[in-house]
Amino acid sequence: MSASHSIEIELKFDVDAGLPAPDLSDLVAGGSTAEPETYLLEATYFDTPDTLLAKNRMTLRRRTGGTDAGWHLKRPSSVPGGRKETAVGFDDADQESVPATLREQVLTVVRSEPLIPVATITTDRTVTVVLDADGVSLAEFCEDIVSAESLLPGGSVNRWAEWEFELTGGDAKLLKHARSALRSAGAREASSVSKLARAIGTQPHDDLIRALPKKATALGLVQYDLATHRDALLAWDPIARENGPDAVHQMRVASRKIRSILTSYPGVIAPEAAAPVAEELRRLAEVLGDARDREVRLAANEHLLARENPPADLVKALIDDERTQHERALKSMRYALSTPRYLRLLDDLDKLIDAPIPGPAARRDARDVAADAIGGAYARMVKAEKRLRKHTPWSPEWVEQLHTIRKRAKAVRYTAESAEPLGKKAFARAGKDAKRVQSHLGVFQDTAVNRAHLAEVAADPQLSREALFVLGRLDAQEESRGRRAVKKYRRSR
Repeated sequence: MSASHSIEIELKFDVDAGLPAPDLSDLVAGGSTAEPETYLLEATYFDTPDTLLAKNRMTLRRRTGGTDAGWHLKRPSSVPGGRKETAVGFDDADQESVPATLREQVLTVVRSEPLIPVATITTDRTVTVVLDADGVSLAEFCEDIVSAESLLPGGSVNRWAEWEFELTGGDAKLLKHARSALRSAGAREASSVSKLARAIGTQPHDDLIRALPKKATALGLVQYDLATHRDALLAWDPIARENGPDAVHQMRVASRKIRSILTSYPGVIAPEAAAPVAEELRRLAEVLGDARDREVRLAANEHLLARENPPADLVKALIDDERTQHERALKSMRYALSTPRYLRLLDDLDKLIDAPIPGPAARRDARDVAADAIGGAYARMVKAEKRLRKHTPWSPEWVEQLHTIRKRAKAVRYTAESAEPLGKKAFARAGKDAKRVQSHLGVFQDTAVNRAHLAEVAADPQLSREALFVLGRLDAQEESRGRRAVKKYRRSR
């Protein structure tokens, strides 16, 4: 099923019905406007019975008429003032059922709830395109007469007029000029965030994470941190499904940080509630980790071969085959993120945040509990570093111990970062110290994994002599990079 993606950046205004539109041809030097065109747009909006999509600033509709008939999902974007729109035309989806590719994008919000029609909206739209001096489209100005009927219990019918000004190729400067011109013509700031919100009367959640009180309890700190990283997990989920840049990595980091909080603060939440969630998060991190590790390996192979003149069989082994494995890992990840098991994990995580079962340490001062957790994690890292001295440098046991130190450093870092809201400098210093250790040993671990993979590839009896020669060069490069990373680690300690 083919879907298109775009970022929608627009201004929205309430206006009195029949208000004459201003001349927008002079918004750009040498610009003009095209002849207005009129459309009749008929849309049915879908949401859960308790409007979870609308409360999370998302709209899902099926629309006919105009130039983009089909299914449209709009959701928040990282672009200031923008919303991400995903569209699926009727050539790729029927008009009755929500396309699977769109349902996946909202799965973490709706979960097991059904998507039902919640409103019908008919719009008489007049569109005027704003052009630059070369006749290139910069924006579309829409004059809308809207008729909306809420299909929810107790819903009503509403009519209103509004103006929209959406960028198609223009910039923030054009948007600023348009805002001034439209306000001068009598437009008012929109009273609602979307047509749907106005139709059904639903306002978005206040998603601001409130600051901790000065004398926070351990339970308060844990709830705050869990909510922060839960929100990050949910935000990265739809982007990871699309294999967006760094999304799988960030989603895995969020899952690991949540698990770290649950394991680093034992006794704050009752273990019978926290332990099952922590275990499911471990499994989730494994699924995400497979896709992420393949992604990292593919990028590393591409980087290494970019400086070589590799034969075709080596390109196949290190690039083509790895890309195939990466795609399989992504497919497995998408499947796992669509299972009832994953949705139950999200539900259970919500319960831990909203209605936790307090443990014996729940009412302790957050600073005291954080100090114990960070101190314990740091002590375990130092103990692992002392054990390194018992092994012969560069032996398999020594290399494995470096890996253990890296994991201990990661635990210190995550625990220290969880205490950042408390504002203690000593906690921040411990986190920075551990981050340096994790960073240097992370580079070494990458080289160790890469070298093991190169050795596996070299064991293929079908490889050409040219491929084996290049593999030897690549292994030497990775060995050198690993030794440099260990040297930096030793200097930092």
